[in-house]
Amino acid sequence: MLQDYYVNIFKEKENQHTSRIYNLTTKAEALDYCREVSEKIRECLGPLPEKVPLNAVTVRTVKRPDYRIENVMFESRPGFKVTANLYLPGTTSKAPAVLGTCGHTDDGKFHKVYQSFAQGLVRKGYVVLLFDPIGQGERLQYPTDGLNSEIGIGVREHIYNGCQMLLSGESMSSWFVWDCMAGIDYLLTRPEVDQNHIGVTGNSGGGTQSALLCGMDDRLTMAAPSCYITSTRRNLENELVQDSEQCPPNMLEKGLDHFDFIAAMAPKPVILLSQEKDFFDVRGTEETYKKLQHLYALFGAKDNIQLFTGDRDHGYHQPAREAMYGFFNKVTGVYGDFREADLTIEDGKALQCTESGQLGTTSKTVRGIMQQNAARLARARAQTNLDLARSIKNLLKVPDFIPVPSYRILRNTENAQYPRPEVANYLLEVESNIYIPVYRLSKEALYSRPPKDQKKAILYVPHLSGDMELQEESIIRSKLSEDSDRILYSCDLRGSGESASGVYISDYILFTSEYFYGTIANMLGNSLVAKKTFDLLSVIHWLESIGHDDIYLISKGWGTIPATFASVLSATISRVTLKNALSSFDAIAKADKYHWPLSCFPPGILQHFDLPDCYDYLQNKKLELIEPWNEMGGQY
Repeated sequence: MLQDYYVNIFKEKENQHTSRIYNLTTKAEALDYCREVSEKIRECLGPLPEKVPLNAVTVRTVKRPDYRIENVMFESRPGFKVTANLYLPGTTSKAPAVLGTCGHTDDGKFHKVYQSFAQGLVRKGYVVLLFDPIGQGERLQYPTDGLNSEIGIGVREHIYNGCQMLLSGESMSSWFVWDCMAGIDYLLTRPEVDQNHIGVTGNSGGGTQSALLCGMDDRLTMAAPSCYITSTRRNLENELVQDSEQCPPNMLEKGLDHFDFIAAMAPKPVILLSQEKDFFDVRGTEETYKKLQHLYALFGAKDNIQLFTGDRDHGYHQPAREAMYGFFNKVTGVYGDFREADLTIEDGKALQCTESGQLGTTSKTVRGIMQQNAARLARARAQTNLDLARSIKNLLKVPDFIPVPSYRILRNTENAQYPRPEVANYLLEVESNIYIPVYRLSKEALYSRPPKDQKKAILYVPHLSGDMELQEESIIRSKLSEDSDRILYSCDLRGSGESASGVYISDYILFTSEYFYGTIANMLGNSLVAKKTFDLLSVIHWLESIGHDDIYLISKGWGTIPATFASVLSATISRVTLKNALSSFDAIAKADKYHWPLSCFPPGILQHFDLPDCYDYLQNKKLELIEPWNEMGGQY
């Protein structure tokens, strides 16, 4: 259900986007469009921190016959260090420079592929800065004594930090692009660099960083993103899960696609590098390239946008690297063969910036900086006069009017393991093609619409599955015995229980579909927990329409987040019991480790309020908190 729901939205947005591009007919219109998307990209990836002194140091120099490598460190934020290798040609004249961005390899800048294009470029006369991304190479955020990661190198660390920082209104996309911009800052401090020629290239996650930088830094004069540019619609249709920096929040809400990060740089020269057998769908690459050709033609610069498609799988293979060399040579006027010379890959130890192979405690960490930010936001919230209901509605984008959903009456069932054996099954359509299963439990069989002669109800919102928890969760029986004249209902909000997605997502991705669709929702500017809160409010309106004006809301675990928000907003909720509710989002934002899914996180909530504000408000609804969970969510 969720997959088809979001694919349809993505298709509609892509159709609107494509129509707008091909309706651009003049250079002035193209220029206005590029200015507009540049502003939108800055809104998505901002606000950026203030620039600080780089405090750059050269740790050691590796000398080779026709070039040298300086192992350097600089700070992109105060005390937050970046480890890098600066490749310098053996010439005395100023040279064009290229920022090299690494993909999701554990060893970052040491990896053979990234050393290869850095060596290939420096031997052709380019200065190259190749740096470790956050969570890779020498910059692990959760390093162990064995130079591994407690969380998982690369993708897992990116997701783990990326979800956590959303609570404070920041994004991993912003952190990654800021490191790239600091890399450009560093290159421009070097006397060897010709500041008229500054390029960027990288593969996979490095292709992501290259594209983000194209949209954010007008100092770039050329770019060659590899194995990333396609379209968001193709990625979603193909069920391609990406990590946090690859999915800028609100990107799709603002009408942006991969196209726009390149368009923001137009008409400067860009070559898109792709592979026929890549999981980044080359069909999307070709569709994006065709639109870029149209845009560049309006600038009179159709030769400045190029596409190379190799016959290999995902990777920065030699033919793609050679296509990049030839393209950059043409742009910069560097004379020389585009073919790659024989390479000698360095041992990683020779390229280390640290003695141990990890920055460790010599650098601040992402979580350490975010913990400081969370403390600052907590102090600011304490000084704020809060209109809680209005703040929840604004944050979750809850509409002022929620219609009573239409519904289907499904076959009645029996289950002796339920608190009441007779189950009437209803399917509520809360949005087009979003159906919420609702169970009505009673002692007598019901085959039709619910009668309107009952005023009181209990509504249970499950942690994972209504069916499973109606059989196993003791709190339901306990509360029903205390208030036996109430009709019992349970509902599975979108993405849970019977409405869960059937899309397979590897267990390597933390919280699998809860992360995947949480990310998709955030890109559309409306979080998954916001949509679940909307679902629950729709169910409550449906219960009101059939005569229930006194609803006792009971919930557990992950379900308690939308249940809490809906309880504040709904006047029909008279009593609330939450089992295993999260103590606070602040606890997650300040934690070294946590175990709650992205689908529970409203981005930016800590800029406005926190769960304890809701719990205080709900005291007038007889709130009962049973066995609250901390940031580890019951995992100890």
